[in-house]
Amino acid sequence: MHLDPTRATYYGGVHLFYASIVCLLVWGLTSFPRGRATAKYWIWVATTLNLVIPLGAIADRLWRAHLGWATPLVPVGDAAAWMTHGSAARLLLGLWALGAGSMAIRLCRRVRASGSGAGRSAERRTIPMNPAFLAQGVPVRFTDGEGGPAVDGVLRPRISLPNGIDRLLNEEELTAVLLHEVAHAKRRDNLIRLVYEIALCLLWFHPLVWLAGSRLALYRELSCDEAVIRRARGRHLLAALRKLAAPEGGGGVLLQASASSLLTRRVAMLSADVERPDRTGSALLGLCSGALLAAGVVSTIAHTACCFVSQ
Repeated sequence: MHLDPTRATYYGGVHLFYASIVCLLVWGLTSFPRGRATAKYWIWVATTLNLVIPLGAIADRLWRAHLGWATPLVPVGDAAAWMTHGSAARLLLGLWALGAGSMAIRLCRRVRASGSGAGRSAERRTIPMNPAFLAQGVPVRFTDGEGGPAVDGVLRPRISLPNGIDRLLNEEELTAVLLHEVAHAKRRDNLIRLVYEIALCLLWFHPLVWLAGSRLALYRELSCDEAVIRRARGRHLLAALRKLAAPEGGGGVLLQASASSLLTRRVAMLSADVERPDRTGSALLGLCSGALLAAGVVSTIAHTACCFVSQ
């Protein structure tokens, strides 16, 4: 069934309005120190999906006959009508297409350079003389290049370690690094990141989508550090991070830029090296965030009025 541009823009406007309110409130909630980083990570995954998927519009399309109580947001309707008619429509569509195209090209280049992975250097090559091995079922290989440890691949993740890391780190430190990367691989973080990057191509103009990306990056790393702390190896990972951030001689093995930029927060948590389950704080965060997400969806449905008709 054809959906006219004005109605579609209205749906999107109402959806983004309430999803943005939810995103800001979740940002405030997760800024409190209580709660585990893993819980906050999944909260931000749900919040990001809420920004991208217009659940209210979907409900309107599927259950239109039961939504006669919905009332339109007139200002959004007026804006939708203006945005989809005349020269304004052509200008806005052109600007969006230009931005979306640029972001898509950026994403394709990153995927190609990383070999469908997570931001790896194109210069990295597997070293034949160093055979791969398994870490908790995840393939591990040594590579030649200047990047640090990371997980490659989306559907079949594998851990890449820079050649010489076993000489830079001792056995305990290397084990801690592997535990961190295994947590990324088993959780399919690269797939989640790819979904976010695709969403960013569509909603590149929305500042809160960029904020969601920064929060995902932060709690993605902190939550994997928590997995290391639970194995009582936080101090070993902390020592490894310091060596990887500033290797002796100033060359060779370095942290990835994304991991290095979060180093202060990671060091603060790893320095304690104490597992703080904080199940109460995490449960409260989950309940509050779930209530906010549900309220946002209901509010969107309440104003995604099937009685709205473009003129």
